[in-house]
Amino acid sequence: MQAGRLDIDDDELIERFVRASGPGGQNVNKVATAVELRFDVAASPSIPDDVRARLLARRDRRMTLEGVFVINAQRFRTQERNREDARVRLAHFIEAGLHVPKTRIPTKPSRGSKERRLGEKRGRATIKLGRGQDRGGRDWD
Repeated sequence: MQAGRLDIDDDELIERFVRASGPGGQNVNKVATAVELRFDVAASPSIPDDVRARLLARRDRRMTLEGVFVINAQRFRTQERNREDARVRLAHFIEAGLHVPKTRIPTKPSRGSKERRLGEKRGRATIKLGRGQDRGGRDWD
């Protein structure tokens, strides 16, 4: 299987065919068209260490605690199309790990933005101060 610049051997993929849920008539009850694809990210020799670390660090509900990525594909009515769909989804997941995120460069607020913020704070404070003063209305004490 091809995922971005990586080649993953088919021996590393574990496919299990199960019955799909949902509509489909009698076909659903008879034929195992859904595919459960498992790929052990933590133990795969095909994935470089930096990509493995990024993939394992992602918060994905399809990743088990042991580092096995599980995809359930039952979008289509044929086993072959579901199998292809699962492999495409796995390739997209691995390609996301190939992308190295940019390091954030911390910035400081400009002098003008600080002055504007403090000026707005002063303005809000004077508005609120004005609310507390007796303006000749009724005295509720």
